[in-house]
Amino acid sequence: MRLKKQDELFVDGKLLPLVEEFYTLQGEGFNTGKPAYFIRIGGCDVCCNWCDVKQSWNPSLHPATPTDEIVAHALKYPARAVVITGGEPLLYNLDYLCSELKRNGVKTFIETSGSSPVSGTWDWICLSPKKKKQPLPGIYPLAHELKMVVEKDLDFEWAEYNRGLVGADCKLFLQPEWSAYEKTVGPIVDYILDHPWWNISLQSHKFMHIP
Repeated sequence: MRLKKQDELFVDGKLLPLVEEFYTLQGEGFNTGKPAYFIRIGGCDVCCNWCDVKQSWNPSLHPATPTDEIVAHALKYPARAVVITGGEPLLYNLDYLCSELKRNGVKTFIETSGSSPVSGTWDWICLSPKKKKQPLPGIYPLAHELKMVVEKDLDFEWAEYNRGLVGADCKLFLQPEWSAYEKTVGPIVDYILDHPWWNISLQSHKFMHIP
C-alpha cells in the first residue's frame, strides 16, 4: 500500500522516502549543463506509462531517511544547488528540507507535475504537467519553467493549453519522450520553428550516459 502525504512519519518533513541521491549535471530544460545534487523522493500519484523511474512510485519500497542526513550528504559537494525530483516530490512537506538547504546557502530546484500543493521555498520550479492528473491551479503563476513531454501529436495541443496558464516570464520547453525520441524529435523541431516561443529540451544526460 502506498504511503499517503498525511502519514505520521512524514508529516513534518523530517523524514522522506529516499529513492536515490547523486551529484551530476542537470540534463534537461533551462538549467541543462549546470552541476547539482539530485534527491529523488519516492511516491507518485500520476504514474505515467512512459516513466523511466517507475521504481520510485511506491514509497514503501524506499527507506524513511532523516532529512538532516540528506542535507548533510548534499553539503559534501561543491555546487550549492539541489534538485528535488521523484516520483512526485510535492506529495510531502518539503518546508523543512528547503529551510535547511537555504540555511546552508544552497539554491533549491524542484521538478514537479504540480498535482499536489506547493511546500518549500524554491529558487526554481520546473512544472511538467501530466494529463492523467493535472496541476493544481495555484502552481502555474509560480512556475519558472514549463517542460512539456511530447509523445504524440496531441501533446502539442496540451502544451499550448498549459502555456496559457503560466506567467509571461516562464521559460517554455518541449521535450521528446525518451522511448519515442526518434519519432518525436522531428515533429518537435518543426513545431518550434512555427511556434518560436517554445524551446527544445533534450535529455542530454542520457546521451552522455551519466545519471
